[in-house]
Amino acid sequence: MRPVSIRDVAAAAGVSYQTVSRVINDHPSVRVSTRELVQAAIDELGFRPNRAARVLRGGPARSVTVLTPNTSLYGYQAALQGIEEAARAAGFAVGVRVVESALPREVADAVARAIEPGGSLIVIAHDKAGTMALQAVPPDIPMAAMVETPATDPGPDRPWVWLDDRKAAGQATRYLLSLGHRTVHYLAIPSSTRTSQRQAGWREALEEAGAPVPAPLQCGWTPRSGYAAGHVLASDPEATAVLCGNDDLALGVMRALLKAGRAIPGDISVVGFDDTPMSEFLTPPLTTVRLDFAELGRACFALLLAGLERKDALPRTRWPEPELIIRESTGPLPAPRGSGPTRAAGT
Repeated sequence: MRPVSIRDVAAAAGVSYQTVSRVINDHPSVRVSTRELVQAAIDELGFRPNRAARVLRGGPARSVTVLTPNTSLYGYQAALQGIEEAARAAGFAVGVRVVESALPREVADAVARAIEPGGSLIVIAHDKAGTMALQAVPPDIPMAAMVETPATDPGPDRPWVWLDDRKAAGQATRYLLSLGHRTVHYLAIPSSTRTSQRQAGWREALEEAGAPVPAPLQCGWTPRSGYAAGHVLASDPEATAVLCGNDDLALGVMRALLKAGRAIPGDISVVGFDDTPMSEFLTPPLTTVRLDFAELGRACFALLLAGLERKDALPRTRWPEPELIIRESTGPLPAPRGSGPTRAAGT
């Protein structure tokens, strides 16, 4: 079936298509009774105004497409929720285009398909594909981006927002060291940059304390990846504390450790990242760094909107601060073997 057109609405309402156009664009010359008649026809037929046509007639850009490499991981989901809520409140239509590959041709195709006449873009650039998409956006397209923490502030002319991964990882690492652990192992998620600031914050905290710096275990995003890394940690009797790049990794790590007979936190303390909804219901409940991706999504849209409404320097909105949420998966350095029994979590 062909899409419902403005002329279909006009025929159903018994008015001219010019009158329908005036109703869609909130023209003040339309009588209330006529406006109600046209709106009833729009609702009955399911008509959706053509945003591109509105812009070509000189109307404002009221749509945004979110370019994202992922819609299943918690951080991406929460960011999309925040963007959608803020955009809807501002009267914007929101679309989502998934960047399914980091191959240059496919990234370029995804960016091209996301661009609408008069529309705007938000890019979630937390991995390689997202970063490539951000770089491929033409300079004349209104755009804002959520990026991985940069090594240095890129300056006020870049419409980017981010969470302070370096600060968050340092805070979590220092907390574990304060419990008496001699060092903290690190499970790394994939990074979009050569120098992950999350990893840099972990390393910096260890070096400041004069603690050994174990080689990071490179992982993916999923619990299965954490499960494999957890078996590596379980075989190392010197491992008493681990910081995981996200809560999904921590979930897999905890399962592997418990299966290997390592009690949490009796033998080894585990900290995650993100504070996903499941984290407080694990056994034991997970100590984790809370990252408010939904609020960051709202801040990103606010930055985009500011760029659409003004041409001077972009304002720096207040971005959410990471917060360490302490639960039962962390505890003091275990007593030496033979000094007393160790109870498994939940017993």
